[in-house]
Amino acid sequence: MAKASKKAAPAGKAKKRKRPAAVREASGPPGATAAILDRLWEVVNARRGADPAVSHSARLLSRGTAKVAQKFGEEAVECLIEAVRGSRKSLIAESADVLYHLLVMWVDGGVRPVEVWEELRRREGVSGIAEKAARAKSLPLRMGVRTTKIP
Repeated sequence: MAKASKKAAPAGKAKKRKRPAAVREASGPPGATAAILDRLWEVVNARRGADPAVSHSARLLSRGTAKVAQKFGEEAVECLIEAVRGSRKSLIAESADVLYHLLVMWVDGGVRPVEVWEELRRREGVSGIAEKAARAKSLPLRMGVRTTKIP
């Protein structure tokens, strides 16, 4: 069977190749950027003392850290399931749930988004393998264990 020849793009016009979704540049409606996480954190933080009967965030926060963490874990598992299933639309929806519940956990723990952004910036450009190895050696030492192997 003969291979079909590819047509050359007309002179002066480059043929456009469709890039995979994972590498396409983010585009969308105004406000659909990572800054929404900062805004959502502000909303969750403001709801901390709200009526649990009126605010889902207030209800979660009123139930305590263990419940907040449990709910985050449940949402993370749902996200993993959708990733394995290959359902892109469901993965997006579950990812939004995970991010929301992560923000609730940050509010509960007194963590501000800027603190996490600073940590990510600190790690930027550092090999993940090197960064993980450094943590693995320092963690047991901080815990008072006299070995560099994680117990």
